[in-house]
Amino acid sequence: MTRALITGITGQDGSYLAELLLGKGYEVWGLIRSTSLGTYERIEHILGDVKIVEGDMLDEGSLVRAIKRVHPDEVYNLASHSFVHNSFGQPVLTTDVTALGVARLLEAIRETDPSIRFYQASSSEMYGRTPESPQDEDTLLVPSSPYAVAKVYGHLLTKNYRTAYGMYAVSGILFNHESPRRGLHFVTRKVTDAVARISLGLSDKVELGNLEAKRDWGYAGDYVEAMWLMLQQPEPDDFVIATGVQHSVRELAEYAFGLAGLDYRDHVTVNEANLRPSDVDALCGNASKAKTTLGWEPKVYFEELISMMVDADIERLRGRAASRAGA
Repeated sequence: MTRALITGITGQDGSYLAELLLGKGYEVWGLIRSTSLGTYERIEHILGDVKIVEGDMLDEGSLVRAIKRVHPDEVYNLASHSFVHNSFGQPVLTTDVTALGVARLLEAIRETDPSIRFYQASSSEMYGRTPESPQDEDTLLVPSSPYAVAKVYGHLLTKNYRTAYGMYAVSGILFNHESPRRGLHFVTRKVTDAVARISLGLSDKVELGNLEAKRDWGYAGDYVEAMWLMLQQPEPDDFVIATGVQHSVRELAEYAFGLAGLDYRDHVTVNEANLRPSDVDALCGNASKAKTTLGWEPKVYFEELISMMVDADIERLRGRAASRAGA
């Protein structure tokens, strides 16, 4: 039985990846900080099938102990201080977790068992304000936030361990990927949650930031399959994972509110506090290498994804609306 260790297992991607690997017959372990024990909302339905080991991306010794206990064949590093806007307010913490955490984990693997196959979750935010579009594996990296800079460090360090030590270490450069399990502070989920609340009479307005920013949005459930495929190849390599289609935040709001028969202009306001000090205007990925080498293609595109998220948020909040109506 193949054994996998997932950092960040309680997050959106970690939960979908755990489901995928369990379905393939893996023994799945999740690395959890001791201070995070109990935050299992996204994996509650599979808790009986996964094993938990304590460890902290800020503490290399704990990572060594976790690897020695689990003896994984594959390690998926999905742990990150991942909200881009907040990284401007917490640049040191972001660097410590998202950049140096990768160094600690790679060192722990190298010292313990360098035959372990390692996946690093890189990000399209690394491209920042690059002039090239769409972006592929060779596009110039011009990071525009502390989060993006930290991701570039982890990305390049993964390459370095691959070339310097011959380790099977790969990076998936994933463009924005969403789902009903996305955190409420991310713009897609913020919008779909607002649509549900407003349509059910629980609120009337939502504050957003830059409505003209454009992103390439895919479905997290599709993207974790690409992570797994990257570790099944005969030789390690890095891959862009994306849909190749971009939409603006304004289009996102218009489509999501339209699903509920609402006009977004009646409910969306722009709050400058939600603007980043340095924003990225547009990101769009070219995943042709993944299609050719991995045989991977997205199955869910923008319209289906947003419909899925709106439906899930309405279902989640319907009981609360009924309770308020009966009060």
